[in-house]
Amino acid sequence: MTVSSRGADALARSIQAAGITRLFTLSGNHIMPVFDAALSAGIELVHVRHEAAAVHMADAWARLTGQPGVALVTGGPGHANAVSALYTAQMSESPVILLSGHAPNRQAGWGAFQEMDQAAMAAPVTKAAWAAAMADGLGADFARACRIARSGRPGPVHLSLPTDVLEARTDAAPPAAQDYAALAMPLDDSQAAALAARLARAQRPLVLVGPAGLTDAGRAGVAALQRAWGLPVIATESPRGANDPALGAFAPLLAQADCVLLLGKRLDFTLQFGKAFHADCAFVQIDAEESELARTRRAVGERLHETAIADAAAALSGLARLPMPGARDAWLAQAAAAVAYRPAEWREAAGGAGLHPAELCRAVQRILDSHPDSVLVCDGGEFGQWAQACLRAPHRVINGAAGAIGSALPMALAGRLAHRDAPVVAMMGDGTFGFHCAELDTAVRYGLPFICVVGNDARWNAEYQIQLNSYGPDRLVGCELLPTRYDRVAEGFGARGAWVTEAAALAPALDAALRADLPTCVNVDLAGLPAPVIRQG
Repeated sequence: MTVSSRGADALARSIQAAGITRLFTLSGNHIMPVFDAALSAGIELVHVRHEAAAVHMADAWARLTGQPGVALVTGGPGHANAVSALYTAQMSESPVILLSGHAPNRQAGWGAFQEMDQAAMAAPVTKAAWAAAMADGLGADFARACRIARSGRPGPVHLSLPTDVLEARTDAAPPAAQDYAALAMPLDDSQAAALAARLARAQRPLVLVGPAGLTDAGRAGVAALQRAWGLPVIATESPRGANDPALGAFAPLLAQADCVLLLGKRLDFTLQFGKAFHADCAFVQIDAEESELARTRRAVGERLHETAIADAAAALSGLARLPMPGARDAWLAQAAAAVAYRPAEWREAAGGAGLHPAELCRAVQRILDSHPDSVLVCDGGEFGQWAQACLRAPHRVINGAAGAIGSALPMALAGRLAHRDAPVVAMMGDGTFGFHCAELDTAVRYGLPFICVVGNDARWNAEYQIQLNSYGPDRLVGCELLPTRYDRVAEGFGARGAWVTEAAALAPALDAALRADLPTCVNVDLAGLPAPVIRQG
């Protein structure tokens, strides 16, 4: 017999049934019943300083663990603050669930406190968005959100929680376990065989995988398919596309491919809508969404041959079981060398006025190499591109194809929660640091030590480089920042700080940060160089 309880309690039970034990949240009037229910249910609340930070933490948690990441915020402006961060999760195909408090349904249209059409606001950056209608359906609403977020191409989902739904009584039974599971989208065997056969006829076939190939499980699947087929299988999630700094001299490789399998990879701006490839290149495609197949048909027409509907994980595992005749050792070696290539001068690069980004990264790599589960978080901007080009780690989260900046610091906190004993390093520019530096307060309160490396060149360097190259040195505007002592800002939040102005001081500062039981901001006087463009000589 089910005991009558509030909708908020039914929601908490549904969250527990999904295997979720932690919510990233910021308090507010509308969600106080959920706080109370979570307390009773033993669900941890990680209480942050800004609603967007809660979403970024949920996003990083989802990418690092494979579980849905759940953010809980209040309604109205709290919801509005959170929505901007959903775009980063959407473009990174991250299964995030945003729960937002909401004005009561009984006052809909009356001008209730902070009343707005929250679902409509979230809809463009989510897979689905709706408001709960009644307490009896609240548990099922959350189960549905989990299923949608994880199915097909993963992505964010929004559920608004009207206060009267949270307070109303319900005796509805909790959803069944299968209600939370992703819908299976397996690859059809005959279609898989046709796709493989088309690739087998090519001399220089290439498999491109979207962001799903860069989660921990995704990277394993990409590696397994490359071993099975003996041809290049490459995943990318950078807004710089073919110039993804993590992929070295990758761009010329695209122009040489004669047949490309797009495996959950959109043929969008990151691939120049198909123009990154030779005009005679053929395409085959597997995607969870028919709309993506239609997009590719519009771009390349009859050059799109075989297609199939399946999710990326199922496609990777299904294809790896098929044979791929014909050795392509030389082509595979060429691709591996291109992706691994970095200019030799980076190994000795040193700054004059300010440290060279490659010089800084060499010191950071030693920290990342010190543990088998180290976590690297990279933001965007010019310094972020250097970090993505120079650094590697067992677990990596970047700002993703959204190209938004500001997420790295809160994401690093999720990295620490996911990997409690490993070094966690967040690489960000000085402009980026300003977005969510208050989350250092969160890190201190929850005992989450990590290393925040700030490349401080006292400007918005990406925009500076655009203006300099496009309009000239006399037309620079809106790029300047103060050479702020961000290390002292960190100390003001109760964290540690280190100010590094010369290369010799960098390794000791990083070593001390690694040993510390507090988060540490290592503020580095950085040479303001443009992002790297890697070309093999």
